[in-house]
Amino acid sequence: MDNISFRTTVLPLGDRLFRLALRITMNRAEAEDVVQDTLLKVWEQRSQWEQIDNLEAFAIATCRNRALDIAKRAGRNTKSLDEVETSHLTPLTSQPSLEAREQLSLVRRLMDDLPEVQRTIMLLRDIEGKTYQEIAEALGISETQVKVYLHRARTKIKKWIINI
Repeated sequence: MDNISFRTTVLPLGDRLFRLALRITMNRAEAEDVVQDTLLKVWEQRSQWEQIDNLEAFAIATCRNRALDIAKRAGRNTKSLDEVETSHLTPLTSQPSLEAREQLSLVRRLMDDLPEVQRTIMLLRDIEGKTYQEIAEALGISETQVKVYLHRARTKIKKWIINI
């Protein structure tokens, strides 16, 4: 990587890291602590930035692992997407219809029932817009595994929606 600057390369990742941490910990204060710890760890690794292929994937993996540690310590195994504050998100339309809100709520509830890996991959791919390669690097799995987990998650949600 050429000319990596903490200010221009790492700090802009803060919002993404916060959303991921908040999704896992379900606690705003803990999510902020996770992001701070993640940024500190990335800073401490600055002498090895040149050896890291994808600094963003490294930061996401670090954030995810730290958030999972905190959530486990707090005894939280089930997380609800409905509890995540979404006021910072821009709605698709100026006045979302009741049907669209109900569908979004349904998908959120269904995602809650997915295994953690599938939930995280869906979050990173479908909400954060990450590539398969970025997700694989962040989670430490192969791109093929990412595609398989994502396919399984989407298939489960599709089946659940059809049954409803």
